[in-house]
Formats: sequence, structure tokens, C-alpha cells
Amino acid sequence: MEINGKKFRMIFDYHTHTTFSHGKGSIEDNVRAAAGRGLKGIAITDHGPGHLTYGVKRKDFPVMRKEVDRLKALYPEIEIFLGVEANIISVGNHLDVREEELPYFDFLIAGYHYGIPHGYCVGNWLDAHGLFSDSRGRALLRLNTEMTVRALYENDLKILTHPGDKGRFDIREIAKACEETDTLMEINTRHCHLTEEEIRIAAKADVKFVVSSDAHSPNRVGDFKSGVERALRAGLDPERIVNVEEL
Repeated sequence: MEINGKKFRMIFDYHTHTTFSHGKGSIEDNVRAAAGRGLKGIAITDHGPGHLTYGVKRKDFPVMRKEVDRLKALYPEIEIFLGVEANIISVGNHLDVREEELPYFDFLIAGYHYGIPHGYCVGNWLDAHGLFSDSRGRALLRLNTEMTVRALYENDLKILTHPGDKGRFDIREIAKACEETDTLMEINTRHCHLTEEEIRIAAKADVKFVVSSDAHSPNRVGDFKSGVERALRAGLDPERIVNVEEL
């Protein structure tokens, strides 16, 4: 793919969804799509089990683990990982994945979503629709940021997904926590976060970035063009994006 006279390619896509949550393809469909597009790696990261409408069922974790291990032998040309996009919440360890479930996963990614208990979802939805005062909005910003930062410090996360989405967040403070916890900050191609301005703010910290498709169908696996374009407009050095290679 060419952007501003420079050619890039995606090396891996570590944020994809399947029918185990609310994606439209199977695990193998996503793997086949990734292999067909020449990716070196793909992760299956369905939505965490705490989501009220489309979270993965906890009983399916061993089923998914077995399927990923089966596919590794069938597709030796690509690395296949099982993760989960855990939901960031305001209680416990601030994720909706239990400690005893961690052995099923190669790594965890996590992000903030509507539709989960203990996540200020109603307030953030009302605020997004202009139904909160500025003072209540500022209070939400503090609560959202605190919840996210605690999730980063209390868990071993590989990627913080679409930071800034679905609420007010202090990106500067979150970027500092990502720097200290060695967590990648995601530039998501399905959502607009990180935005250009958020990338500029986050880039002031010593953090690395990852561009993800957040694919909910196999045809979007490996889709990264809009994310790289956004990063370049923000002035981000492509070398700070761990899964995009300049040719």
C-alpha cells in the first residue's frame, strides 16, 4: 500500500473478532484471510465475557484454545494467537477476565465499551449525547481515566484498544501509564480513536503504537490503511508503529 509516495505493509493484525462474540466469520475464516494477505501473524480477540449482549461465553474459552492450536498445524506459514479484548471496568482488577481464565490466552488486550456493568456506561452514553453538564463530564473524565490507568497497572496487557473511544479520557495520563507498563496504544481502523490529536498527545510519551483492523468480518482482516494515514497526518514516525513495515 502506498501513502504519500511511501509503501507500507502490515505484518500482523492482533485485534480481530469472530462468531464467538459478534464477528461474522469463524476463527479459521480470519486465519485464512490473514494468510491470504501475507500477514506474519493474527490474533483472535473476541469481546470479553462481561459484555451484556455480545461478550464471548466463558465456556467457549477452551473450545477456542483447542481450535487455535488445531489451526497452527494447518497454517504453518502464519503465527496464530488467542487473546481476548477484555472490557475495562471500575471494580476488581478492572477487567472482566478472571485470573483462572488467563492460561487460555497468549496475551490480553483491553478496551472500554458500552454494555458492561461497572463501567459508567450510562453516564458516558448520556454525556456523548450532550445530556451532561460540563462539571459532570469532567467528573466522568476523571473516573474513566482512573479506571483505565488502574487496569493498565493491575494487569499484563499487550494492547490498549481504541483509547479515547466512548467517553472522556485523559490521553496524556493514559499514555504515561502505557509507557510505564510497556503497553501498546492502538490506532484503530474501525473506530476513529486514537484520533490525530490523541496520537500527537500520546506520542509525547515513550510509547509504541499498533494499527489494528478490529475486523468483525474476514474481509477486513489486515485492513490498516486509514490508521496509518491518520498516524502520518499526526506526524508520528512510522518506526513507532510495531506492526507496520515501510518497504
